[in-house]
Amino acid sequence: MSLRTELGVENPDDFYARLIALHEGLTTEQSHKINAKVILLLANHVGDTDVLNEVLDYVEKNLGSE
Repeated sequence: MSLRTELGVENPDDFYARLIALHEGLTTEQSHKINAKVILLLANHVGDTDVLNEVLDYVEKNLGSE
């Protein structure tokens, strides 16, 4: 299975706005905890170790391409 990197989220701007709103008024530590919880819940939902490793490989290779 190849990692899907094209946009696949319905209403991505709404999702992004809600994600950012979760961080409002929080400390850096609290924001990091929220990010970790979101990542771990999504990883659990995906559940495929090969796909999750593809995600980590992709992110590692593309760290400087923002």
